[in-house]
Amino acid sequence: MFDLSPNYLISSELRELLVQKLGVLQKDNVILQQSLREQHNQTTAQTKDLFLDLLEVADALEALLDYLENNPNPSPEFIERLPKSIGAVNRKFLSILGKRQLLPIELREGTEPDFNLCRVIDREERIDLPDQTITKIVRRGFHWGEKVLRPTEVITAKSDHG
Repeated sequence: MFDLSPNYLISSELRELLVQKLGVLQKDNVILQQSLREQHNQTTAQTKDLFLDLLEVADALEALLDYLENNPNPSPEFIERLPKSIGAVNRKFLSILGKRQLLPIELREGTEPDFNLCRVIDREERIDLPDQTITKIVRRGFHWGEKVLRPTEVITAKSDHG
């Protein structure tokens, strides 16, 4: 039988160049793997921090629910403080989002909608406002950096002469 595998001859200069390039590729591979591990560790640490922050919000909500469960007839003082307590939990939650560049979109009732930032979900007949004026913000929108993560949902005025 004949040996059908081809034999290639390369010059010593080409061989040295190939060995050198292979060495560079191996070094680059090690650097990329190390970078990937570091990125994974950083992402894991950030995720852990997020979860710990969210657990603080969950703890605050759980404390309120436990109190209500154990006190079916809460005191008038508790009922009076409840909106402030819930507001504090909400501010804590928004603070957690803000630390991660997830911020509410600022729109105001009485202005015209910016359709890059909001979505009109309903219209209402209004004679006291110009057509397309925001009459109610139904659900707050958020942007993450420059990207709109969730548009603000609004109701706008619909006038007969608009």
